[in-house]
Amino acid sequence: MPLITSAGIGSGLNLENIIEASVDAENAPKMKAFATKDKSLEVELSSIGEIKSALSKLQDTIKKLADPDNFNKRIANITQPISDDGDLVSVTPTKDITPGNFKIEVVALAQGSRATSKTGFTSTDDVVTASGGTLSFAAGGKSFDLTLDAGATLADLRNAINDSDDNFGVTANIINTGTESKLVLTSSVSGAGNDLVITNDNAELDNVSTDANGGPPDSGGIGISDDNKAKSAVIKVDGIEITNDTNTFKDAVQDMTITAKRQSVDGETAKLAVSYDRENVTKLIDEFIANYNNAIGQLGLQSRVGKPLNSDATVRTLSSQMVNMLSTNLTDAGPFTSIFDIGLGVDKKGYLEKSTLVRSLNTAMDENFDDIGKAFAGENGVAKQFESFLDNYVSSKGILKQREDNLNTQVTDLEDDVLKHKFRMTELESRLRKQYAGLDVLLAQMQSTQQYLGAQLASLPGFTRNKS
Repeated sequence: MPLITSAGIGSGLNLENIIEASVDAENAPKMKAFATKDKSLEVELSSIGEIKSALSKLQDTIKKLADPDNFNKRIANITQPISDDGDLVSVTPTKDITPGNFKIEVVALAQGSRATSKTGFTSTDDVVTASGGTLSFAAGGKSFDLTLDAGATLADLRNAINDSDDNFGVTANIINTGTESKLVLTSSVSGAGNDLVITNDNAELDNVSTDANGGPPDSGGIGISDDNKAKSAVIKVDGIEITNDTNTFKDAVQDMTITAKRQSVDGETAKLAVSYDRENVTKLIDEFIANYNNAIGQLGLQSRVGKPLNSDATVRTLSSQMVNMLSTNLTDAGPFTSIFDIGLGVDKKGYLEKSTLVRSLNTAMDENFDDIGKAFAGENGVAKQFESFLDNYVSSKGILKQREDNLNTQVTDLEDDVLKHKFRMTELESRLRKQYAGLDVLLAQMQSTQQYLGAQLASLPGFTRNKS
């Protein structure tokens, strides 16, 4: 507490200590009470925060368990044939595929057509049209037109094809044989019967077309050999032959996409095993057990004797509801009437654990895998019930958030009370100093008067000072 003046100078009394003691007698008990209250609020806030944090972690896991897609995942294990040429196939199963084992052989890969000039040009500077014109490119239902200016050269044609924004997948190159230049056009459109067809509206462009202007098919100056025709991909799944325009076979096996990577050598096959993603489900359930037990542990820890939440009504209700949620009656979950039927149980301390009392989790997965998803993520599943329950406590408008807000309001009010009390103590000290200042002056005057009178008396005749 800052000192306004130095009291006691006039009287010689230790008024500073008297003032300090008076202020401390009023201030110390109050400040101690404030400190005790502040600590109590902070400890309670910390306890609420620990419980809220544990419930939030559990809520994150519950959201995963409430999502049916997390129980519908399938995994595909592929055993590729041993080869230096790389993988034979790749596969992507969907959630609806039925688990099973398959053998896949790649009989042929799909390819687009390749068209080449039948006769070469002397150089890339040869003019392909003196007056200009339009070339039309088509393959497999796709097409685009290309208009050439008068005097366009072979190089101009190549560049115009490659630079066209409408090009559906035709690549143009010029190959120099040493004696002539040949135009080579490669189409990305694969599948038998999807050969590249090039027509024109000006006979000057016949040399760079597959069909001459007004002529029959393959009458132009560009041709496609049998080896360079567009081809379909062919695979065999368990000996059944399947043909497709591209190397990507969707639903050749229902609900699975197979992509052929290379052609089989001597009938080699890739072995495919599709199964439920048990590992992901097991991991989710383990996470649920761990986070549920963490929440139960925090509720017990923060409500022990000596803790601020001991005998707290909210904590008692929450603990009771947590246990009750586990006993949710399941519907449309096959043979499972509660999650205890899928290999879970509760020990004597109220902690969740894996149990084999009814059946083990592995047995439940073996016998009724799809129903495990319904037990958690079904309309009346445990996770669905937990979602709304936890949201009632940890959401932005939940019970624990309201509790935190109330405690924080009390902390703010306490800070205001401390500031007001300190102001009052400053006023008290100022008032005491004014009061003691008057006393100090009065005592000083009395001492001065005493000294004066003593001096006057000592100067009187016959006055003798008492020597005792």
